[in-house]
Amino acid sequence: MSNTSPDWPEPIVRVQSLSERCIDSIPDRYIKPPTHRPVSASTFTSTSDANIPVIDFGDFLGTDPDARRLVLQKVAEACNDWGFFQVVNHGVRPELMDKARETWREFFHLPMELKQKYANSPKTYEGYGSRLGVEKGAILDWSDYYFLHYLPLSLKDYNKWPSLPLSCREVFDEYGREVVKLGGRLLKALSINLGLEEDFLQNAFGGEDIGACLRVNFYPKCPRPELTLGLSSHSDPGGMTMLLPDDQVAGLQVRRGDEWITVKPARHAFIVNIGDQIQVISNAKYKSVEHRVIVNSDKERVSLAFFYNPKSDIPIQPAKELVTPDTPSLYPPMTFDEYRLFIRTRGPRGKSQVDSLKSPR
Repeated sequence: MSNTSPDWPEPIVRVQSLSERCIDSIPDRYIKPPTHRPVSASTFTSTSDANIPVIDFGDFLGTDPDARRLVLQKVAEACNDWGFFQVVNHGVRPELMDKARETWREFFHLPMELKQKYANSPKTYEGYGSRLGVEKGAILDWSDYYFLHYLPLSLKDYNKWPSLPLSCREVFDEYGREVVKLGGRLLKALSINLGLEEDFLQNAFGGEDIGACLRVNFYPKCPRPELTLGLSSHSDPGGMTMLLPDDQVAGLQVRRGDEWITVKPARHAFIVNIGDQIQVISNAKYKSVEHRVIVNSDKERVSLAFFYNPKSDIPIQPAKELVTPDTPSLYPPMTFDEYRLFIRTRGPRGKSQVDSLKSPR
């Protein structure tokens, strides 16, 4: 089943449909160059028990100042060492997390003709999609997705949200409200750790007037997982990402040096990572980190990536408090809209997107 929207450079093929009919091979369009495959000569997947830190966030919300300081210290270490961490006891109900994930799983198992009603275009990416970037002939990722806006309210359009499964809009609405609250709490912790006022990052993002959106990733079973990726290596362009992973199947990998570490999700944890906009505001004190997704031949995966972003038209630049003669500003001002347009035409490209913004020195 393909969608021939004139806005895409080629007809869109749903990976889920390919998965159902591919027995022992995959189309060439999905075969990565040897150096970009899950196992390559230049990087390798770690077989160690290494994992991104798991942080109990409950004490940050409590009244014990020493316990709060300890949480902040763990968050700071995770941001410096990994750019990624997991949070538990974060204030979002476990039942809501499970309900949101499983409701989206149900959506992806609806008949194709129902899903096709929500087919997206590269103008906004909102809706049901199967590719990122508009380069004709590009090598594609083994995944379908659904993208929608929560904030600002002017972009929130229920007509672009699925109407099935029943009650899904209520579930997605509540989930969005709770994860936005969590994003505000996490930004406070990051601001404090950068030596800034606790509301600094929130204000730099636009105060209450932030951007928030969700991409639900569906990774169908793949008969040749060693040849492809569910999502190519990239850093997240926005401010901060809170990922609700599949609770049954691992797949997210985080780059550390020449190693890819497969994240082992803690139960009812969110996986949090620094985005390119916080790298810019922190003047690279905190860095966004490359990550990718591998697929497997036995099980599908569903994950919910919630992006907590700056308001689209505010110039984002290094915080003046973090710019000194010894640490000059690394980045010119650029709005998130300008940055998003810059990367959307190119698709996922490791860390090259944000690194190419650095001011000439």
